[in-house]
Amino acid sequence: MVVVGAGLSGLSAALHLLGAGRRVTVVERGDHPGGRAGRLDLDGPSGTYRVDTGPTVLTMPELLDEALAAVGESLTDRLDLIALDPAYRARFADGSTIDVHTDAAAMEAEVRRTCGPAAAAGYVSLRDWLTRLYRAEIDRFIGANFDSPFDLVGPDLARLAALGGFGRLGPKVARLLPDERLRRVFSFQALYAGVPPQRALGAYGVIAYMDTVAGVYFPRGGMRAVGQALADAAVAAGAQIVYGRSASGLERRAGRVTAVRHVGTHNGGGAGTERLACDAVVLTPDLPVVHELLGRRPRRAVPLRYSPSAVVLHAGITRARPELAHHTISFGAAWERTFAEIIDQGRLMSDPSLLITRPTASDPGLAPPDADLLFVLAPCPNTDAAPLDWPRLGPAYRDEMLGVLERRGFAGLTGDIEVSRLVTPADWAADGLAAGTPFSAAHTFAQTGPFRPRNLVRGLDNVVLAGCGTTPGVGIPPVLISGRLAARRITGGPADRRSRGRHPQGADTHMTPAVRAWSPT
Repeated sequence: MVVVGAGLSGLSAALHLLGAGRRVTVVERGDHPGGRAGRLDLDGPSGTYRVDTGPTVLTMPELLDEALAAVGESLTDRLDLIALDPAYRARFADGSTIDVHTDAAAMEAEVRRTCGPAAAAGYVSLRDWLTRLYRAEIDRFIGANFDSPFDLVGPDLARLAALGGFGRLGPKVARLLPDERLRRVFSFQALYAGVPPQRALGAYGVIAYMDTVAGVYFPRGGMRAVGQALADAAVAAGAQIVYGRSASGLERRAGRVTAVRHVGTHNGGGAGTERLACDAVVLTPDLPVVHELLGRRPRRAVPLRYSPSAVVLHAGITRARPELAHHTISFGAAWERTFAEIIDQGRLMSDPSLLITRPTASDPGLAPPDADLLFVLAPCPNTDAAPLDWPRLGPAYRDEMLGVLERRGFAGLTGDIEVSRLVTPADWAADGLAAGTPFSAAHTFAQTGPFRPRNLVRGLDNVVLAGCGTTPGVGIPPVLISGRLAARRITGGPADRRSRGRHPQGADTHMTPAVRAWSPT
């Protein structure tokens, strides 16, 4: 087997394939594992800051444990996870603050203290709804391969509908929570899915469940430790990971890929084209790169719509900021207008809400002594919605972000920065990400579940997709699941409903009957 990409989805697929007894080679264009969960070391006068360039929020660590268990290991063998409390600190334009605890009693007390008894009762109801929603979705809808929209039909669909999964998230949360601040805390996660809370399906309340009920974690050593742990476990189980090589083409014969061609990248890996013979392939790059390798675009009546992007400032600062939690959300006064600006109007936020991550709150070793490391994220339009001149605009927007934070109480922040790196949609686009966004295709109704780009490839019997562009979607938990689902397409495990209880027959001994029979991508 060949897996293209050592991101979290590719490593998850590799571990599940290894656990099923397959030989696996992973081809990775970078010089380290992790994919979008990347790493960057910034050297300043005080020393080195160890930056995570990708996702900063880790939830559902049991999915990491599941991938490691496929090769006989466990999460505690490879990672030292810190449970964050609070999971978030929310700061509002009126100067108030709400700490988000995942412990039910602690959060009920926090809501009662900050918002009153009616809000506390609403929180209890909301938590119950989010939990029931998650239980209804995780195995049947999020953790399953779909071969047709008709696979949705059944009692599970009726149960999800009865829970309000096909209604709108924002109005559902508003009915339960009388305080507008709490409504933001429990619905902003819809932006991860690329849609505003008012238009997001209620089913996407599961993201709020992961954040606010299941818990938020941080691996000692930084988020980079996640990809490294999965890669080390894969190698220990017999996988070969080839770094510094980028897939450049697929050799085909009789409707099957027989080899993956790859070339050296600027990160190393040698010169010239080499080939890896294979009996199956898992492709994990962003969808445009996959389409280029396949030599065609999928047949879709309506083009894919992509999520908003983000501007990210990585900053090493010389003074500790203990007033910041590990994750702090600084909300502006505007709310619905913010989503309209970045999604519908293709404009920068006029009153921005910002995510500030301070990983040194949990692991001070990521920065020099007495220093702090900050990750400041501002949602913004993707390059399809607004082809802005980011090389020119970026520095000014950086200054604007810092000015907003200083006006909101973080005085002197700009002067504390000794080293920084700014990432804009132009940088995401240069890295091969469609529409200049790291959040891939939006989770609109027409791009959700069986309507999302499939993990099967039309006309090629032994190619499967994984990653945030395919099912189930965006975020660390979904991409880990996508790797498992891709592996099950190949091995015929229990996540593949159409092959459950059956075994591949005939000449094709490597792909499940579902893969051989139906390839809609």
